[in-house]
Amino acid sequence: MEPPDAPAWACGALLLAVLLAAHPDAQAEVHLSVPPLVEVMRGEPVTLDCTPTGTHDHYVLEWFLTDRSGARPRLASAEMQGQGSELQVTVHDSRGRSPPYQLDPWGRLVLAEAQVSDERDYMCVVRAGAAGTAEATARLSVFAKPEATEVSPNRGTLSVMEDSAQEIATCHSRNGNPAPKITWYRNGQPLAVPVEMNPEGYMTSRTVREASGLLSLMSTLYLRLRKADRDASFHCAAHYSLPEGRHGRLDSRTFQLTLHYPTEHVQFWVGSPSTPAGWVREGDTVQLLCRGDGSPSPEYTLFRLQDKQEEVLNVNLEGNLTLEGVTRGQSGTYGCRVEDYDAAEDVQLSKTLELRVAYLDPLELSEGKELSLPLNSSATVNCSVQGLPTPALRWTKDSVPLSDGPMLSLSSITFDSNGTYVCEASLPTVPVLSRTRNFTLLVQGSPELKALDTEPTADGSWREGDEVTLICSARGHPEPKLTWSQLGGSPAERVPGRQGWVSSSLTLKVTSALSRDGISCEASNPHGNARHVFHFGTVSPQTSQAGVAVMAVAVSVGLLLLVVAVFYCMRRKGGPGCRCRREKGAPPPGEPELSHSGSERPEQTGLLMGGASGGARGGSGGFRDEC
Repeated sequence: MEPPDAPAWACGALLLAVLLAAHPDAQAEVHLSVPPLVEVMRGEPVTLDCTPTGTHDHYVLEWFLTDRSGARPRLASAEMQGQGSELQVTVHDSRGRSPPYQLDPWGRLVLAEAQVSDERDYMCVVRAGAAGTAEATARLSVFAKPEATEVSPNRGTLSVMEDSAQEIATCHSRNGNPAPKITWYRNGQPLAVPVEMNPEGYMTSRTVREASGLLSLMSTLYLRLRKADRDASFHCAAHYSLPEGRHGRLDSRTFQLTLHYPTEHVQFWVGSPSTPAGWVREGDTVQLLCRGDGSPSPEYTLFRLQDKQEEVLNVNLEGNLTLEGVTRGQSGTYGCRVEDYDAAEDVQLSKTLELRVAYLDPLELSEGKELSLPLNSSATVNCSVQGLPTPALRWTKDSVPLSDGPMLSLSSITFDSNGTYVCEASLPTVPVLSRTRNFTLLVQGSPELKALDTEPTADGSWREGDEVTLICSARGHPEPKLTWSQLGGSPAERVPGRQGWVSSSLTLKVTSALSRDGISCEASNPHGNARHVFHFGTVSPQTSQAGVAVMAVAVSVGLLLLVVAVFYCMRRKGGPGCRCRREKGAPPPGEPELSHSGSERPEQTGLLMGGASGGARGGSGGFRDEC
């Protein structure tokens, strides 16, 4: 059903207004609430609203599609039969859309899945009888996010010598709506290139509508390249629109170009290993490196100059020359030439360098591995060496520096001069190259003897029987022999930490004879001998403990004799008192004469006799009174 013509509708509206003015009780004019723009993402559902304002007992609501040809086919309609009743909806023509158009119970047009082909103007018309007719249009915009941005760079070799723009890459942004915009970037910065052809650079664009109705955009970049672009990073980005004024961006991967540009500078140097001064060690593997800044890599010719003639050693694309086990004979001038025929005439394509091979021959000494000299003599030892650069010589003994230079002077030699002397040759500019040579000095002479005197006990004197250990040390060459004047000395042994010294010890007890004669220690070798005598001074006898023992024995014997005498007297007749004899050989009256055959024991008789004979006597041959 087509809406009425505009002139007729205008006359009817004017007539309706006159009638309403004449009749105040008539219905008010009808108005519609329709959003002018509705935005939706492709594939999402969308609802177009058309709501009449005011109260109407009866009206008809219709949806029309504005075609690109100008025609307005009716899609659906809804009718209100009475106030408060439900709308009667009818879909008239879905125009082949799948899924078809729908009307909800409020008369709103429903599109289940928005498609790009739905992007049209939709008209809503409401006829309310005497209230008149009203219409409004809603525009539907459908957005689609494009696929990932793809870039196809030029894989060929692009020359910076071209004086016009060359094709760099093509960027694709597919299946979006509305059509995206493509921007080109170099090193992350946007390129402001025109769309018109230009010698310095431009870009072309082409938009294609796919069968789905979506849009694909292809953009091709053209630039005039410079040598600085050899390390540049390029990419493109698609900028697309979204509902509610939002925007999105999809960047492609980055890429670099392969450029052809001539050589402008050449470098030639000695690779590792080498010293800061440019020396290499004899025997090392050495690399000579040549590099030109042209692209693609040019061809390199490596040669050696001998008598101003080039001896070609290698030709390659890497610019490397390896010398394995380099010798001093390979020292000299080496060169590199870059074969770049596109280079400018004023560019120096050849470079040379001096290869300096450092070497250090074995050292030679004026003396052999051992040098034997007499005590108190002098000598000079010479150390010679061949090397390049000039070696530095130094003499050391036991890691202690003695002198610099090839000559070592030894004067007033003592036994302390014994030891190992080292001549060290080094190259100051080649720290890792050095050599050493050594000899041992043996000082010939009669022995030097040292004795360790022992101290007596705390009271300052030796006592008979004290134990003492005597130690003798000696040195000399040949090694001296140590002997003692008394047997029992230990074998001579080397003294740890004292070079050339030997030592022997003797342990013994102090006697009076040692105090008088002493103990001697003698060191001897073919050159002579040395002797030392240990003296002990006054040796005191050990009487303290012996006197106590003798006194104890004497007291014990005296007590025993006293007990025997008392016992004997108590057994004599006449009581326990002592009896007196006045005459020798005449017993007292009334006492019988004793005989050896009597009952008395011989032991007692002997004791009494011994006691009588030991007593004091009074007169000639007589005994005094005794107990």
